[in-house]
Amino acid sequence: MLASLRRFFDSLLPSAQADPAFEHTLQLATAVLLVEVMRSDASLGATERAAVFAALREQFVLTAGEVSALVDMAEETARDAHDLHAFTSKLNAQLDPPQKARIVQYLWQVAYADGHLDGHEQHVMRKIADLLYVSHGDYIAAKMRAKDAMA
Repeated sequence: MLASLRRFFDSLLPSAQADPAFEHTLQLATAVLLVEVMRSDASLGATERAAVFAALREQFVLTAGEVSALVDMAEETARDAHDLHAFTSKLNAQLDPPQKARIVQYLWQVAYADGHLDGHEQHVMRKIADLLYVSHGDYIAAKMRAKDAMA
């Protein structure tokens, strides 16, 4: 596991884009953000975890086993992370605004999964959206799409 984390942190260097494992770095960065939203709720539940799995399956072409391994690695990485900039900067470098808005929508789906949205979740959501340079309009639109999907 330490080797995996070392490869991840090595991939955060600018030369990482030439690395064939760069797609995995984007997947892990997305998974870490999803896990951060999941962890921001005081009552961590199975519904939020299921929403993380669903978002990763929808965003990336991964098997159930690959998603499970990715979430495990993301949980460990999130516990050790000091901030979210390392993860959002990778997404900013590779994704266009609609793709980043889609990530924010997935984050909202995780936040809404348990049927309760608390202040800390909203704070984490706003912080991530700001780090991804998602406009306020796109942020609200992603929130509304996620909320409508839960109905």
